[in-house]
Amino acid sequence: MNVTETKSEGLSREFRVSVPKGDLAAKFAEKINELQPKMTLKGFRPGKVPTAHIKKMYGKSIMADIVNDLVQETSDKALAEKAVRPASRPSIKLDGDQDKLIAGEADLAYSMALEVMPEFEPADVTGISVERMVAEPTEEEIGDALKRIADNNKSYEKKEGKAETGDAVVIDFVGSIDGEKFDGGSAEGQTLVIGSGRFIPGFEEQLIGASAGDEVNVNVSFPETYQVPTLAGKAALFETKVHEVKAPKDTELNDEFAKTLGLEGLDALKDAVKKDLSGELEFATRQQVKRVLLDALDERHAFDLPPLMVEAEFNQIWSQFEAEKKAGRLSEEDKAKSDEELRAEYRKIAERRVRLGLVLAEIGRRADVQITNEELVRALRQEAQRYPGQEKQVIEFYTKNQGAMAQLRAPIYEEKVVDYILTKATVTDKSVTREELMKVIGDDE
Repeated sequence: MNVTETKSEGLSREFRVSVPKGDLAAKFAEKINELQPKMTLKGFRPGKVPTAHIKKMYGKSIMADIVNDLVQETSDKALAEKAVRPASRPSIKLDGDQDKLIAGEADLAYSMALEVMPEFEPADVTGISVERMVAEPTEEEIGDALKRIADNNKSYEKKEGKAETGDAVVIDFVGSIDGEKFDGGSAEGQTLVIGSGRFIPGFEEQLIGASAGDEVNVNVSFPETYQVPTLAGKAALFETKVHEVKAPKDTELNDEFAKTLGLEGLDALKDAVKKDLSGELEFATRQQVKRVLLDALDERHAFDLPPLMVEAEFNQIWSQFEAEKKAGRLSEEDKAKSDEELRAEYRKIAERRVRLGLVLAEIGRRADVQITNEELVRALRQEAQRYPGQEKQVIEFYTKNQGAMAQLRAPIYEEKVVDYILTKATVTDKSVTREELMKVIGDDE
């Protein structure tokens, strides 16, 4: 193999790689000898197909596979030989007469273009100082959370008189469109809390004032965006029978209530609520201190960025922006800006992300930060759990797709490098309220 560097401009590199045709011929003969004992063709005994016949029948496809394998093998060796750290997948272009190459009559020669990782000296992380905002749940916040739990687990008792907003009604109903019943439009003994918003808009409101034993014709229209296309936008009649009206009971926060939630008592419920709130605040603190740390790293580094990496990151950001725009979820600030202004802003964000990614990767490389197999397996299981019923297929996809596995590894590695830097940096804790912490997180977003 012969490797010649033909271009070196900024972070762009090009190489020309050549492999003598004799090496291809040797690989070809080796492959034929490997296949012959396993070959079964009509008219020949198993393992006795003449090599000349194998060459005639499959020679071109065998050589094509050899060329592909050699390109992969030699391109990796060429980059290692030249001590190149690729920042992008090499673009490879075969040179010369391809027919002669496949026929074994020409050397394998190709050009390889790529971007390389920039060389830079990462900042000394021991010189970084960050302020970490820390909040603890207050008794008032714990009390509010307990009240929300109680409100979400209301019990109801039978009442005489008419149904009001907040009451529960037990109903049967039969739905029809233009006099024809439709699938999924009927139910018996259905409990519905008026004002819960569980049913089609307008349904629950028409039950206000109904009493046990009443029959109510509920006329509504399905939303235009209803998930069942055959019903979307259609006017429907629901013949509804009210069996019972129930009023909500005030839920007492006591040991008995806690036991209905599977806990030993009220103290255990309070502990569980405090733990959940503390976890939420710890997560917010992590976001805040990580942002401060990344800002500090960004301020301390300036170097050329691989254009293809920046472009790929920008395209991903812009694709997300367009999806948000299509869904009508843009902020008022973004709505007031032109696409040109937004592109410029998002390109700066892309550059920041790429720069910080390279900085974290280099710091992690020098500190020998590693991801354990246990951590990777845990992340893979968590990802698979996001797709109930398809866990096996998800795991198979990641284990067979190195690119997907790399995407799974990246955030784990980033968090471990951040943890490493925080152990080296000067970190000062500042006690704040929940509101102060969440405002900082909101401003960052």
